[in-house]
Amino acid sequence: RVYTSRIIGQDPDLVMHGGGNTSVKLRARDVFGDEVDVIHIKGSGWDLGTIAAAGLPAVRMAPLMRLRDLPALSDEEMVNVQRSNLLDSTAPNPSVETLLHAYLPHKYVDHTHATAMLALANLPEVEAATREIFGGRMALVPYVMPGFALAKLAAETFEGHPDAEGLLLVNHGHFAWGPDAKSSYDRIVTHTNM
Repeated sequence: RVYTSRIIGQDPDLVMHGGGNTSVKLRARDVFGDEVDVIHIKGSGWDLGTIAAAGLPAVRMAPLMRLRDLPALSDEEMVNVQRSNLLDSTAPNPSVETLLHAYLPHKYVDHTHATAMLALANLPEVEAATREIFGGRMALVPYVMPGFALAKLAAETFEGHPDAEGLLLVNHGHFAWGPDAKSSYDRIVTHTNM
């Protein structure tokens, strides 16, 4: 995950102004020796272009998934749940988009602010343009500020388009995924170059 995160982060066409994040869902042992499902996601303050393993903190998945049943959640509550479920309490804060990554049912998820995708995401006719370029390969998520509400809306959008290869978030950026780091990265690049 570190390797492809760095490849993404070192390409200025993919990470305008340093934006974007990456994740992988794995199993890890907690302090009791129990195997738990975790998501390793870019930590706040880390640059994708130079990220190290320490910049991808592990967060327990089960509590994150339970949050989806809540009708609302403040940013402060969301950060508290994420921090209190880190496997390492000294790890950086997980990305504000941790829940969005968690709710996409794929092992590897990449999120970029690629120049080409931002140009598309900010068009007045974004829906028609996205359909013309991608057909059904890209699902469109209406604009919502990053956080809990966006994570829920993106998950619902994905569930309505389970065959989509990516999500285009209006006025925001692009998500793609895959069963391995290479396929997720390849989708990011393919979508960006269409």
